[in-house]
Amino acid sequence: MDPTQNLTQRQIHILKAIIEEYINSAEPVGSETLEKKYNFDVSPATIRNEMVRLTDLGLLKQPHTSAGRSPTTIALKYYVGNLMKTKDMSVAEEVAVKEKIWDYRQEVDKLLREATKTLADKTKALALTATNEGDLYYAGTANILEMPEFYDYELTHDLLASLDQFDFWWKVLAAHEDPFYILVGEGPMSHGALSQCSFVYHKFSTPHVSGAIGVVGPSRLDFSTVIPVVRYMGGLIRQLGSNW
Repeated sequence: MDPTQNLTQRQIHILKAIIEEYINSAEPVGSETLEKKYNFDVSPATIRNEMVRLTDLGLLKQPHTSAGRSPTTIALKYYVGNLMKTKDMSVAEEVAVKEKIWDYRQEVDKLLREATKTLADKTKALALTATNEGDLYYAGTANILEMPEFYDYELTHDLLASLDQFDFWWKVLAAHEDPFYILVGEGPMSHGALSQCSFVYHKFSTPHVSGAIGVVGPSRLDFSTVIPVVRYMGGLIRQLGSNW
């Protein structure tokens, strides 16, 4: 049964607030924070009771070391699909991205390499491109070290080790038919430390090569800003690669 099916409007508002606070802070969110920053027009006790209810439904979890709560994978996917508003790129931002890779439009390898680097710079995350020719490009490995989740040695080790495994990432991409997809700790990434990661990618197809470009980060990736950039970059590769 889908735990999000019968949520009340109040529960939805509280869940959305917790997820957005968690995405911004990487810290479990306490009821005190919600009381101070959001006007729910209910008592602190009611907020706490709703948080308990959302935890019982499997949408929030409570780390042992904290009184606050963080969203589960189910809650994050619900947020992306139903509650989130994307922050679309401005025309100026699109032009700036296009200019970065425009000079490489005649050369497949250089274009994909530069597109991956540009995506990493723009999203401040780890960007990754895989092609049907067996190539794997990545950039922005230093970016993940800025994120508190990757202070965890095991998680960082497993993610960096996976960058040597083309077959792993191709398996991840091949698991879904959709040209655009968001993975949050599922499929091939549901096992081990990588279950704490998310992957947003866009597939592309050109006369010469097909594949996908995307962003890897913690489960609390800032989806609202990452998604539009990944979509744009995937479309741009397809457009520039149409003459290859």
